[in-house]
Amino acid sequence: MALDPTPTSDRLSDYLAADAVVDHGHPAIRSLAAALRPGGEDPVEAAKTAFLFVRDEVEHVIDADDPRVTWRASDVLRERVGICYAKAHLLAALLRAQGIPAGFCYQELSALHGLNAVYLHGKWSRLDARGNRTGAGGEFSLDVEKLAWPVDTARGERDHPEIHPAPAPVVVDFLMTAAPGPGWYEKGLPRTL
Repeated sequence: MALDPTPTSDRLSDYLAADAVVDHGHPAIRSLAAALRPGGEDPVEAAKTAFLFVRDEVEHVIDADDPRVTWRASDVLRERVGICYAKAHLLAALLRAQGIPAGFCYQELSALHGLNAVYLHGKWSRLDARGNRTGAGGEFSLDVEKLAWPVDTARGERDHPEIHPAPAPVVVDFLMTAAPGPGWYEKGLPRTL
């Protein structure tokens, strides 16, 4: 069953802000955001194009068996690899660079899973650009939630309904202190907020 996502801030401007993680003022982010939205096209199409870019053109470290650790949106773009959190950082940066409010959401699966929410047509919709390999099935939809994985409450999994304007500190701390190398994500991956 789809969750009713709830923003933790009532100011949309908080979901457009840049910071050290969502560095959407970076020239590479700005350039790609402009290329993904030529001629000021419809914001829904622009959001879908950005979503598909992050989902399909940025490898998930587990699927790629990649030893690199990325956390800043511009680094994720440069390296074209990231774990779910890092991919969410890039998607938020690309959307915010286009003036589309975007936030961060989480699920507790076997570990904490990061995804986004986007504000379009007067409502929030969750999007999961994790990448559709190894059984994941995230699709772009503003009407019907199509996340990478459904939550299985019988297994103790749960959705967090909150939409945060900034990535969770536990996620940022984990990524900033992770040592690159094979299977780095297996060492201390956050389990909860």
